[in-house]
Parts: sequence; C-alpha cells; structure tokens
Amino acid sequence: MKRSGNADLPLHNGRVPKWLAERMSLLGRAITEAVILEYGKAEFIKRMSDPAWFQSLGCVLGMDWHSSGITTSVMGALKSSLNPIAHDLGIYICGGRGKHSRKTPDELLHIAQKTGLNGNELVKSSRLTAKVDNTAIQDGFQIYLHSFILSDEGEWAVVQQGMNGASGYARRYHWHSKDLKSYTEEPHQFIYGKNQGLILNLTHQEAKQTKDSIMEIASENPDHMINEIKKIKLPAHHDVRQKDVDIKRLGTVLALAQDLPTQNFEELLLLQGLGPRTLQSLTLVSEVIYGTPSRFSDPARFSFAHGGKDGHPFPVPIKIYDESIQVLSKAVEKAKMSESDKLRSIKALSTAAERMEKDFQATGNLDDVIEKERNDSWKYGGRTVMGYAKKPAPKQLALF
Repeated sequence: MKRSGNADLPLHNGRVPKWLAERMSLLGRAITEAVILEYGKAEFIKRMSDPAWFQSLGCVLGMDWHSSGITTSVMGALKSSLNPIAHDLGIYICGGRGKHSRKTPDELLHIAQKTGLNGNELVKSSRLTAKVDNTAIQDGFQIYLHSFILSDEGEWAVVQQGMNGASGYARRYHWHSKDLKSYTEEPHQFIYGKNQGLILNLTHQEAKQTKDSIMEIASENPDHMINEIKKIKLPAHHDVRQKDVDIKRLGTVLALAQDLPTQNFEELLLLQGLGPRTLQSLTLVSEVIYGTPSRFSDPARFSFAHGGKDGHPFPVPIKIYDESIQVLSKAVEKAKMSESDKLRSIKALSTAAERMEKDFQATGNLDDVIEKERNDSWKYGGRTVMGYAKKPAPKQLALF
C-alpha cells in the first residue's frame, strides 16, 4: 500500500458556516461524480490519497487555503453529499472527527454486509492505519480525525489528522490500499518535515527487537505494505502571497477567462455567455477534475476559484460559486445520460489553460489580482464569516 503522503497545516479555530458548508457539499459531489465518470472509482480513491490534490480540492471548495480545517470540512462535505448516493456511485465514506471516528468499524461492517466485501479486513485496515500514525510513529501528533474512503470494489484510502498543540500545527496523513504489503516494516521511503528532536519510530528496521517485545500489531497478520510517502509543508501565514502561487499558471487562467479561445476549441462554444469571473472559477474546477499531478504543486492557486471563508485571498463570491455548482452539476447529469457535450466543455477549459501556458508571459503581481477581487467582491455577493463584502468607497482626489 502507499502511505501516499502527509501535510502539515496551521491549526485554525472556528466552524464552517452553513452557507458555505452547503455549497461545499454540492460542488464536492459534482467534482467527485465528474472524476468518477471520466476516470473511474479507483482514480478518485487514488486522488484522495494525494495530499496536494486534496489540498487543492479544499481550496477550490472555498476553505481557508492552508488551514487544518480543510481536512474536517472537506471530509464532512463529501460524507454528507456522497453517502446518500453511495449505492449508485460505488463510493462510501466512513468515520470523521472525534466520536465519528470511533464509529468507523461499525460503518465498515454495515457496508460490507451490503457489498459482500470482507468487513473484518476493512476494520483491521482502519485500526492499523490509525495505530501506525498514532502509536508506531510517535511524532508529537495525536490523531483526532480518521476518515475511511471505500469503493464497492474494495479499494480504499484513509485520510486522518493529528494535532500538536505545542507547535500550533496539525498533520494530515494519507493512505492508499493499492499494492499494500506490510504496515510495520520500513513503511516510509522518506518523510519530509521540520526536525523536532528524537521521535519513537517502531517501523524502523533497527526497532525490530523492541517491536517484537512490546507491540502486537504484527500479530494482526497484515498483508499489505506502505512504500512511498511525500510531504507538503504549508506556511503559517494566513494570507496568500506571491511565493505560494505559480503566477504563470494563475495568469493563464485569468487571461483565458477574459478571452475564451473558442476559435480553437469547439467544446468551449457551449460555455459562451458565462461571465469572465465564472469562467475563472470553472477553469480552476476543471483543473481539479482533469489536471495531472504536477498541476497541484501550488494549492493556494485554487483559492482563486471561490476565495475563502475568512476573506483570504478574498471573500467567497456566492453568486459565482452558485453558478459554478449549477454549470458543473448540469454537465454531470447530462454526461450520465450520455450527453457529454457539456462535460467535454468543462474539460476543454483545463486543456486550453495548459496549452496557453506554454507561451504565456506573466505580468503584474499577485497583490494586484487580490486587490481587484476584493474591490469587485460586492458585485458577486462576496461573503465571509464576518458578513457580506461592501462596495468600496470612491477614492478621494488629492487637492493641490
């Protein structure tokens, strides 16, 4: 199995407001259905095990681009929107934060009864992934969230998060069931992270004697292996800065939204009539669905789709968010009925952005983009946890 990676995130307090949580569920469901329609259930499971893609998904859904809250809110949004259609979709989400994580075994056994999967093996996998990250590797992060994403074909991913109150960070761990061989013997190819001193790592080969003496995890007879890990470290600053964003990629999206190249992409003709601001959001949504792994190296860029609930990089543009949901949801429904023109047009946005990027010359700076978004926010129903965006006061001319 791949323990596909982890990410360190600054701890943030506060709750996701209802007006955003409902929209996250709707857009998260549409994105998930589009990924599964295009690539299948296994690809969705694989993507959930990629920390950079997961972070980009959270950003495009309008959560604070780098906070620990992305994990809880994204998994909560997907669980509430996907589980009601799990029988048709073939994807189930179990567990969650706190008391919900402790319900994971019962939820897995219930799903196993309906699907014919081996419930005991699934429960064992759930418990062992938590044991390895929480006990076998004592890195100072205590697991408080455990989500188990399962397909009706038996492939699964685990997304779990630990907290370190002293450092002010949370750490998210991602697992992927494919090619699993062992949970407890050299599971990590390497781990990137800030050195905080000596840690207890009972998965190291030199800990075999100790492990044999004090741990019984191996007695569970696991039959899979972790062979790869990657780590992303997100900054402590809350605002989005130039160093956080690939400005050429973002510039391409902004230019594409202003001048849709319909002469070269017949599929894009179906999106004519949408305003530039909606096309900007849909292009970033399209990249989350269709982009290759290398496109997610700067997750902060995806916050320029629908902003963030705390106003970073700008307030959530409610009108644009709702239009994004409407366009993508309608495209997904048509694709289900083999009317895929609209879904092809969504894919064409990502294709157009990649092609344009090759020759694109980025100009200007990120602060100008953010300032424009904030100044225009009131036009799009911009909203944060503190209220609605207001029309900026007219600038006073200097008198000489």
